[in-house]
Amino acid sequence: MTALTLLDGGLGRELMRFGAELRQPEWSAGALLETPEAVVRAHEAFFQAGASIATTNTYAVVPYHIGQARFDAHGAELADLAGSLARRAASRFPGARVAGSLPPACGSYLPRNFDPEAGAEILAVLVQSLSPHVDLWLAETMSSLQEAQVTGEAVAGSKTPLWMSFSLRDEPRDLGLHPALRSGETVEDAVDLARQLGAEAVLFNCSMPEVMEQAVRVARGRDLPVGVYANAFTARGEDGAANEVLATIRDDLSPAAYLTWAERWVAAGATMIGGCCGIGADHIAFLRAHFA
Repeated sequence: MTALTLLDGGLGRELMRFGAELRQPEWSAGALLETPEAVVRAHEAFFQAGASIATTNTYAVVPYHIGQARFDAHGAELADLAGSLARRAASRFPGARVAGSLPPACGSYLPRNFDPEAGAEILAVLVQSLSPHVDLWLAETMSSLQEAQVTGEAVAGSKTPLWMSFSLRDEPRDLGLHPALRSGETVEDAVDLARQLGAEAVLFNCSMPEVMEQAVRVARGRDLPVGVYANAFTARGEDGAANEVLATIRDDLSPAAYLTWAERWVAAGATMIGGCCGIGADHIAFLRAHFA
Protein backbone atom coordinates (compact mmCIF):
# COMPACT_ATOMS: atom_id res chain seq x y z
CA MET A 1 0.00 0.00 0.00
CA THR A 2 1.29 3.45 -0.91
CA ALA A 3 2.14 5.60 2.09
CA LEU A 4 -0.44 8.27 2.83
CA THR A 5 0.68 11.89 2.96
CA LEU A 6 -1.27 14.01 5.42
CA LEU A 7 -1.71 17.62 4.37
CA ASP A 8 -2.74 20.52 6.58
CA GLY A 9 -6.24 21.99 6.79
CA GLY A 10 -7.85 25.35 6.22
CA LEU A 11 -5.84 28.21 7.71
CA GLY A 12 -8.57 30.81 8.04
CA ARG A 13 -10.54 29.58 11.00
CA GLU A 14 -7.45 28.05 12.58
CA LEU A 15 -5.94 31.53 12.56
CA MET A 16 -9.03 32.79 14.37
CA ARG A 17 -8.51 30.12 17.03
CA PHE A 18 -5.12 31.69 17.76
CA GLY A 19 -6.37 35.23 18.04
CA ALA A 20 -6.41 36.57 14.49
CA GLU A 21 -9.42 38.74 13.73
CA LEU A 22 -10.20 37.95 10.11
CA ARG A 23 -12.42 40.28 8.14
CA GLN A 24 -13.50 40.48 4.55
CA PRO A 25 -12.19 41.32 2.06
CA GLU A 26 -8.65 40.73 3.43
CA TRP A 27 -9.53 37.43 5.14
CA SER A 28 -6.41 35.40 5.99
CA ALA A 29 -4.06 38.06 4.60
CA GLY A 30 -5.15 40.23 7.51
CA ALA A 31 -3.26 37.96 9.89
CA LEU A 32 -0.01 38.75 8.09
CA LEU A 33 -0.70 42.42 8.60
CA GLU A 34 -1.89 42.29 12.21
CA THR A 35 -1.10 38.99 13.98
CA PRO A 36 1.73 37.13 12.21
CA GLU A 37 2.45 35.06 15.32
CA ALA A 38 -0.98 33.48 14.90
CA VAL A 39 0.14 32.25 11.48
CA VAL A 40 3.08 30.41 13.01
CA ARG A 41 0.87 28.89 15.71
CA ALA A 42 -1.69 27.73 13.14
CA HIS A 43 1.00 26.02 11.07
CA GLU A 44 2.41 24.41 14.19
CA ALA A 45 -1.04 23.17 15.21
CA PHE A 46 -1.38 21.31 11.94
CA PHE A 47 2.09 19.79 12.26
CA GLN A 48 1.31 18.72 15.81
CA ALA A 49 -1.90 17.14 14.53
CA GLY A 50 0.06 15.03 12.08
CA ALA A 51 0.33 17.05 8.88
CA SER A 52 3.64 16.82 7.07
CA ILE A 53 3.15 19.94 4.95
CA ALA A 54 2.43 23.59 5.79
CA THR A 55 0.75 25.59 3.04
CA THR A 56 1.85 29.22 3.04
CA ASN A 57 -0.69 31.85 4.05
CA THR A 58 -0.66 33.48 0.63
CA TYR A 59 -4.11 32.48 -0.60
CA ALA A 60 -5.50 35.96 0.00
CA VAL A 61 -2.32 37.88 -0.89
CA VAL A 62 -3.85 38.98 -4.20
CA PRO A 63 -5.51 42.24 -5.31
CA TYR A 64 -8.91 40.54 -5.21
CA HIS A 65 -8.61 40.45 -1.41
CA ILE A 66 -6.18 43.18 -0.37
CA GLY A 67 -6.74 45.65 -3.20
CA GLN A 68 -4.48 46.56 -6.11
CA ALA A 69 -2.78 49.50 -4.39
CA ARG A 70 -1.88 47.46 -1.31
CA PHE A 71 -0.74 44.54 -3.43
CA ASP A 72 1.50 46.80 -5.53
CA ALA A 73 3.00 48.34 -2.40
CA HIS A 74 3.22 45.34 -0.09
CA GLY A 75 2.33 42.14 -1.96
CA ALA A 76 5.91 40.94 -2.30
CA GLU A 77 6.63 41.77 1.35
CA LEU A 78 3.54 39.91 2.57
CA ALA A 79 4.29 36.84 0.46
CA ASP A 80 7.87 36.77 1.72
CA LEU A 81 6.58 37.03 5.30
CA ALA A 82 4.10 34.20 4.73
CA GLY A 83 6.86 31.99 3.38
CA SER A 84 9.22 32.74 6.25
CA LEU A 85 6.51 32.08 8.87
CA ALA A 86 5.68 28.70 7.35
CA ARG A 87 9.38 27.81 7.20
CA ARG A 88 9.82 28.87 10.81
CA ALA A 89 7.04 26.51 11.90
CA ALA A 90 8.32 23.67 9.73
CA SER A 91 11.81 23.95 11.17
CA ARG A 92 10.53 22.53 14.46
CA PHE A 93 9.24 19.30 12.89
CA PRO A 94 11.71 16.88 11.26
CA GLY A 95 10.77 16.07 7.68
CA ALA A 96 8.16 18.82 7.46
CA ARG A 97 7.80 20.60 4.13
CA VAL A 98 6.45 23.96 3.03
CA ALA A 99 4.07 24.26 0.08
CA GLY A 100 3.92 27.65 -1.60
CA SER A 101 0.25 28.46 -2.16
CA LEU A 102 -0.41 29.87 -5.63
CA PRO A 103 -4.07 30.87 -5.37
CA PRO A 104 -6.66 31.89 -7.94
CA ALA A 105 -5.14 35.23 -8.95
CA CYS A 106 -8.44 36.87 -9.87
CA GLY A 107 -10.85 35.39 -7.35
CA SER A 108 -11.97 31.97 -6.16
CA TYR A 109 -14.68 30.02 -8.03
CA LEU A 110 -14.82 32.69 -10.75
CA PRO A 111 -13.30 31.18 -13.90
CA ARG A 112 -15.09 33.66 -16.16
CA ASN A 113 -13.38 36.55 -14.30
CA PHE A 114 -9.87 35.25 -14.83
CA ASP A 115 -7.61 37.68 -16.69
CA PRO A 116 -4.53 35.82 -18.00
CA GLU A 117 -2.33 38.91 -18.26
CA ALA A 118 -3.20 40.27 -14.83
CA GLY A 119 -3.01 36.80 -13.34
CA ALA A 120 0.49 36.24 -14.69
CA GLU A 121 1.68 39.52 -13.18
CA ILE A 122 0.21 38.72 -9.77
CA LEU A 123 1.63 35.20 -9.74
CA ALA A 124 5.09 36.45 -10.72
CA VAL A 125 5.20 38.49 -7.51
CA LEU A 126 4.16 35.52 -5.37
CA VAL A 127 6.58 33.11 -7.02
CA GLN A 128 9.57 35.43 -6.66
CA SER A 129 8.83 36.18 -3.00
CA LEU A 130 8.03 32.61 -1.96
CA SER A 131 10.85 30.89 -3.86
CA PRO A 132 13.43 31.06 -1.04
CA HIS A 133 11.07 29.42 1.44
CA VAL A 134 9.19 26.58 -0.24
CA ASP A 135 9.79 22.90 -0.99
CA LEU A 136 6.99 22.62 -3.54
CA TRP A 137 4.46 24.77 -5.36
CA LEU A 138 0.78 24.18 -4.71
CA ALA A 139 -1.42 25.74 -7.38
CA GLU A 140 -4.75 25.45 -5.61
CA THR A 141 -8.46 25.95 -6.25
CA MET A 142 -7.89 26.12 -9.99
CA SER A 143 -11.36 26.53 -11.49
CA SER A 144 -10.54 26.40 -15.20
CA LEU A 145 -7.93 25.06 -17.56
CA GLN A 146 -6.86 28.58 -18.46
CA GLU A 147 -6.33 29.49 -14.81
CA ALA A 148 -4.29 26.32 -14.30
CA GLN A 149 -2.26 26.95 -17.47
CA VAL A 150 -1.24 30.46 -16.44
CA THR A 151 -0.48 29.36 -12.88
CA GLY A 152 1.61 26.42 -14.04
CA GLU A 153 3.51 28.66 -16.45
CA ALA A 154 4.33 31.00 -13.56
CA VAL A 155 6.71 28.35 -12.17
CA ALA A 156 7.95 27.04 -15.50
CA GLY A 157 11.67 26.35 -15.28
CA SER A 158 11.61 26.17 -11.51
CA LYS A 159 13.42 23.24 -9.96
CA THR A 160 10.79 23.21 -7.23
CA PRO A 161 8.12 20.52 -7.78
CA LEU A 162 4.60 21.57 -8.75
CA TRP A 163 1.36 20.11 -7.42
CA MET A 164 -1.82 21.17 -9.22
CA SER A 165 -5.14 21.22 -7.37
CA PHE A 166 -8.53 21.82 -8.96
CA SER A 167 -11.85 22.99 -7.53
CA LEU A 168 -14.93 21.07 -8.67
CA ARG A 169 -18.52 22.01 -9.33
CA ASP A 170 -20.54 21.11 -6.25
CA GLU A 171 -23.98 22.62 -6.63
CA PRO A 172 -26.67 20.09 -5.65
CA ARG A 173 -27.43 19.45 -9.31
CA ASP A 174 -23.79 18.46 -9.86
CA LEU A 175 -23.42 15.90 -7.09
CA GLY A 176 -24.51 12.89 -9.13
CA LEU A 177 -22.90 13.94 -12.39
CA HIS A 178 -19.53 13.29 -13.96
CA PRO A 179 -17.02 15.46 -12.04
CA ALA A 180 -16.08 18.75 -13.68
CA LEU A 181 -14.18 21.90 -12.87
CA ARG A 182 -16.17 24.97 -11.90
CA SER A 183 -15.73 26.10 -15.51
CA GLY A 184 -17.51 22.94 -16.68
CA GLU A 185 -14.33 21.51 -18.19
CA THR A 186 -13.62 17.85 -17.54
CA VAL A 187 -11.42 16.32 -14.88
CA GLU A 188 -9.76 14.23 -17.59
CA ASP A 189 -8.63 17.37 -19.41
CA ALA A 190 -7.53 18.96 -16.13
CA VAL A 191 -5.31 16.02 -15.21
CA ASP A 192 -3.85 15.87 -18.71
CA LEU A 193 -3.03 19.58 -18.52
CA ALA A 194 -1.39 19.12 -15.11
CA ARG A 195 0.86 16.46 -16.63
CA GLN A 196 1.74 18.71 -19.56
CA LEU A 197 2.70 21.46 -17.11
CA GLY A 198 5.07 19.09 -15.33
CA ALA A 199 3.00 18.65 -12.18
CA GLU A 200 4.13 15.81 -9.94
CA ALA A 201 0.69 15.37 -8.36
CA VAL A 202 -2.90 16.33 -9.03
CA LEU A 203 -5.35 17.15 -6.25
CA PHE A 204 -8.93 18.32 -5.76
CA ASN A 205 -9.75 20.95 -3.15
CA CYS A 206 -12.16 23.60 -1.93
CA SER A 207 -15.27 21.68 -2.95
CA MET A 208 -17.74 19.60 -0.99
CA PRO A 209 -16.66 16.07 0.03
CA GLU A 210 -19.51 14.57 -1.96
CA VAL A 211 -17.90 15.31 -5.36
CA MET A 212 -14.36 14.19 -4.61
CA GLU A 213 -14.51 10.40 -4.84
CA GLN A 214 -15.48 10.17 -8.48
CA ALA A 215 -12.86 12.78 -9.40
CA VAL A 216 -10.22 10.60 -7.72
CA ARG A 217 -11.41 7.57 -9.70
CA VAL A 218 -11.18 9.51 -12.95
CA ALA A 219 -7.72 10.86 -12.15
CA ARG A 220 -6.04 7.83 -10.62
CA GLY A 221 -5.42 6.03 -13.91
CA ARG A 222 -3.50 8.90 -15.47
CA ASP A 223 -0.09 8.22 -13.90
CA LEU A 224 -0.02 10.96 -11.27
CA PRO A 225 -0.44 10.71 -7.49
CA VAL A 226 -3.88 11.99 -6.48
CA GLY A 227 -4.89 13.96 -3.39
CA VAL A 228 -8.00 15.49 -1.83
CA TYR A 229 -8.57 18.31 0.60
CA ALA A 230 -12.26 19.14 0.70
CA ASN A 231 -13.92 22.09 2.40
CA ALA A 232 -16.71 22.27 4.95
CA PHE A 233 -18.73 24.88 3.08
CA THR A 234 -22.22 24.51 1.85
CA ALA A 235 -22.34 24.50 -1.95
CA ARG A 236 -20.59 27.50 -3.50
CA GLY A 237 -21.55 28.79 -6.91
CA GLU A 238 -20.71 32.12 -8.52
CA ASP A 239 -23.59 33.98 -6.87
CA GLY A 240 -21.49 35.64 -4.18
CA ALA A 241 -17.97 36.95 -4.32
CA ALA A 242 -15.55 34.99 -2.15
CA ASN A 243 -14.32 38.18 -0.49
CA GLU A 244 -17.67 39.65 0.49
CA VAL A 245 -19.17 37.41 3.15
CA LEU A 246 -18.10 34.66 5.52
CA ALA A 247 -19.11 31.31 4.05
CA THR A 248 -21.45 29.06 5.99
CA ILE A 249 -19.75 26.06 7.60
CA ARG A 250 -21.67 22.78 7.61
CA ASP A 251 -22.50 21.27 10.98
CA ASP A 252 -22.32 17.67 9.71
CA LEU A 253 -18.58 17.48 9.09
CA SER A 254 -17.15 16.61 12.48
CA PRO A 255 -13.71 14.99 12.47
CA ALA A 256 -15.36 11.57 12.56
CA ALA A 257 -17.70 12.44 9.70
CA TYR A 258 -14.87 13.86 7.61
CA LEU A 259 -12.94 10.63 8.16
CA THR A 260 -15.72 8.62 6.56
CA TRP A 261 -15.25 10.63 3.38
CA ALA A 262 -11.47 10.38 3.58
CA GLU A 263 -11.71 6.59 3.80
CA ARG A 264 -13.65 6.60 0.55
CA TRP A 265 -11.07 8.79 -1.17
CA VAL A 266 -8.23 6.54 -0.05
CA ALA A 267 -10.15 3.46 -1.20
CA ALA A 268 -10.63 5.17 -4.57
CA GLY A 269 -6.88 5.72 -4.92
CA ALA A 270 -5.99 9.00 -3.18
CA THR A 271 -2.59 9.02 -1.48
CA MET A 272 -2.65 12.61 -0.13
CA ILE A 273 -5.40 13.74 2.24
CA GLY A 274 -5.96 17.01 4.07
CA GLY A 275 -8.59 19.68 4.47
CA CYS A 276 -9.53 23.04 3.06
CA CYS A 277 -11.78 25.81 4.44
CA GLY A 278 -13.42 24.87 7.74
CA ILE A 279 -11.35 21.70 8.25
CA GLY A 280 -9.17 22.26 11.28
CA ALA A 281 -6.31 20.66 13.16
CA ASP A 282 -8.72 18.44 15.06
CA HIS A 283 -9.83 16.90 11.77
CA ILE A 284 -6.23 16.26 10.74
CA ALA A 285 -5.46 14.68 14.12
CA PHE A 286 -8.45 12.36 13.69
CA LEU A 287 -7.19 11.32 10.25
CA ARG A 288 -3.72 10.63 11.61
CA ALA A 289 -5.06 8.50 14.46
CA HIS A 290 -7.05 6.40 12.03
CA PHE A 291 -4.66 6.01 9.12
CA ALA A 292 -1.59 5.54 11.28
